[in-house]
Amino acid sequence: MTIKVGDKIPQATMMEMTGDGPAPVSTADLFKGQKVALFSVPGAFTPTCSAKHLPGFVKNADGIKAKGVDSIVCMSVNDAFVMGAWGKDQNVGDKVRMLGDGNGEFAKALGLELDGSGFGLGTRSQRFSMIVDDGTVTELNIEAPGAFEVSSAEYMLNQL
Repeated sequence: MTIKVGDKIPQATMMEMTGDGPAPVSTADLFKGQKVALFSVPGAFTPTCSAKHLPGFVKNADGIKAKGVDSIVCMSVNDAFVMGAWGKDQNVGDKVRMLGDGNGEFAKALGLELDGSGFGLGTRSQRFSMIVDDGTVTELNIEAPGAFEVSSAEYMLNQL
């Protein structure tokens, strides 16, 4: 079942690259008492994700945070090493947290997994964005297959 506005975020653990190596990040800790702009991409270093999706959130990070968002999180079904390297490649700095959902468990718990096996990608996350306020989804934007419209940073800015 797909998550919807008004639902609580399910418990899951993602991984984040730190100076000391990969570190677990629980959804309970990530969203507790925070307003979070979360967006998910099918894969790090993929064309639309690298050319438009992540750069849009980096470019608009200050504007998004000025509207009351505590943190911006990019999630992908990749490991923490790949997400850390992609963040460095894209110069995200401290504007966007790069979290790996390596086994796709969070994507599956949200009901937003994607079968990319026809493209050699295995199970991935759909492209989406959401605003989560203290663990509750307040906005949810799920892209149609192959589209990039409603999950962009610019679209989210208009929702805040």
